[in-house]
Amino acid sequence: MSDLPSTIRVLVAEDNPLERSTLVELLTVLGHMVVAEVESGADAIEQARQFTPDAVLLDVHMPGANGVQAAEEIANTLPGTAVVLITGDLSLSLSIADVMRSGAVALLAKPTPPTTLDATLRMAVGRARELLAARKEAADAKQQLESRKLIERAKGILMRRTGSSEQEAYRIMQRSSQDRSVPMVDIAKAVLDSEPGMKS
Repeated sequence: MSDLPSTIRVLVAEDNPLERSTLVELLTVLGHMVVAEVESGADAIEQARQFTPDAVLLDVHMPGANGVQAAEEIANTLPGTAVVLITGDLSLSLSIADVMRSGAVALLAKPTPPTTLDATLRMAVGRARELLAARKEAADAKQQLESRKLIERAKGILMRRTGSSEQEAYRIMQRSSQDRSVPMVDIAKAVLDSEPGMKS
């Protein structure tokens, strides 16, 4: 969390002009940078794609795509962007499904005290980055596992073809990988592709 920037780049989506300018002013006073201010969910989605902010502050009730729908779209398109929903409707209750779908990290009531807004934004950006890093780690681990499986299968084919030991087959692929300056998994794929009836 310590690697968070002191200035957070925020997109503000609020259809009430007065509330929007108050939020923008407050964020600026807190030392954050407002990269865009919009009045509808559709504009929020478009501007988020254009500016890739650290965080998006979305009013739940807006014309067109509401805050929850916009949040869902932004969370899917920009998984590293933190989504914070704001509402003046104190009776509002979002279902767990709404919150999960929206990808929102927090829901704030209006008006929001400056310290709460600042702390929530920082927490939301930290959480979004942690989630993104965890997803990347999981994807990398899955990729490594897939690569290892391909290398193991190719090693088996080479052992059978050349009568070499497991270590020798591995060294053949390793040498080939170094000679051609390509990843070992690519060598493994070429071995598998050259095997009749076997495609990687």
